[in-house]
Amino acid sequence: MAKNKTVFVCNECGYESTKWLGKCPACNSWNSFFEQKIVENKVGSREKNTINTPKTLNSYKGQECIRLKTGFNELDRVLGGGLVKGSLTLLGGEPGIGKSTLILQICDKIKGEGKVLYVSGEESAEQIKLRADRLGINNDDILFLGETDIDVINQAIIDLNPKLVIIDSIQTMYSEEISSAAGSVSQVREITAQIMRVCKSQAITTIIIGHVTKDGNIAGPRVLEHMVDTVLYLEGERYFSYRILRSVKNRFGSTNEIGMFEMQEEGMNEILNPSEVLISERDDNPSGSCIVSSIEGTRPILIELQALTSQSVFGIPKRTANGIDYNRLALLIAVLEKKVGLQLGSQDVYLNVVGGIKINEPAIDLGIIAVAASSFKNVPIAKDVVIMGEVGLTGEVRRINLIEKRLKEAEKLGYKTCIIPESNKKLLKEQYKLDIIGVKNIREMMKYLGI
Repeated sequence: MAKNKTVFVCNECGYESTKWLGKCPACNSWNSFFEQKIVENKVGSREKNTINTPKTLNSYKGQECIRLKTGFNELDRVLGGGLVKGSLTLLGGEPGIGKSTLILQICDKIKGEGKVLYVSGEESAEQIKLRADRLGINNDDILFLGETDIDVINQAIIDLNPKLVIIDSIQTMYSEEISSAAGSVSQVREITAQIMRVCKSQAITTIIIGHVTKDGNIAGPRVLEHMVDTVLYLEGERYFSYRILRSVKNRFGSTNEIGMFEMQEEGMNEILNPSEVLISERDDNPSGSCIVSSIEGTRPILIELQALTSQSVFGIPKRTANGIDYNRLALLIAVLEKKVGLQLGSQDVYLNVVGGIKINEPAIDLGIIAVAASSFKNVPIAKDVVIMGEVGLTGEVRRINLIEKRLKEAEKLGYKTCIIPESNKKLLKEQYKLDIIGVKNIREMMKYLGI
């Protein structure tokens, strides 16, 4: 027989307690506990013939993944070939970044594949229709349901049996069985579990849209990301037109893949060659600018770095980094001062990654060193040079991975010279039309560039 139990759950991290607490012992949040009633079923009450027994793994037959093409080559590549039938995909991003726009375009591009159920708890049918008209979407197979009650939504999914289900957003849905407010940890976890049970049993592909916190993580408990099959983040600066779709979890493909889009009036347009777009406006050759190579997932991307140094008018020099970690910039400036002797202690240093792209890869360290020194000495770097390499605290240039892909991308875009770590140059097996310069430390790199 079922037994009711009351627990208190932290709305920030999902920590459970048998009594209410003012401060969560796990995440130190104040006044974050909400009461939740759960039902426990005794295992002994189940009949013996319903209990699963262990079997050997070889006795099961693997099934090939059936994928639904989204109509976006970039998105299909990030997903590993398309949306897998019966999979649960979580799409997160900041408000206004373009999540709903991208999803509506997917609903239109799969026209003829079957019915699409668009469930929205945030916008009315009229608002969705206005966006669809602006995007030029005309698909009679798109069905709209403005509802937040999960029981009604589950029944509609079972009755329609659509090809694709969109939940926009998971934080607005609620279940009457849980006393907490919509968007709380217990509600989000239970709603996701119910949607997963229905869609997995019916083999219906589902996309869930989720809000993000101020830290950039999807709101709700971390267990939410563990429950779904794929987690995608749509990133980008609101005042830049470029958007990055990043895969951070994928049970059916590789992780850390990215796809690049540009937000325009007619919607999201995919960018098949990001390198060419990001460096297309680099016509002149000013000081403090160079091209670096970064790997995003399995794709090499050439990006322009810009640096500006100016005499500080305050006692403490200012350091500003846009697109890279601030602490990484401060560390590399310290290496320049100690190992090369550049007097940057009285200089404000500003660094920018062109296009609003964010890079966390250490392979751009050598490029940061180069542009900072170029701006300080007012010496331009040649336009046909690509710089790549990781820099250590002693000024040495360390080996980076996937060097062949980076060199092929630079060669394809017509660059003439690549400065790479000496340890990478020794291991090259292929022949390139590039002039490949191997450097052991930052002094050798600056000597070659004439800085």
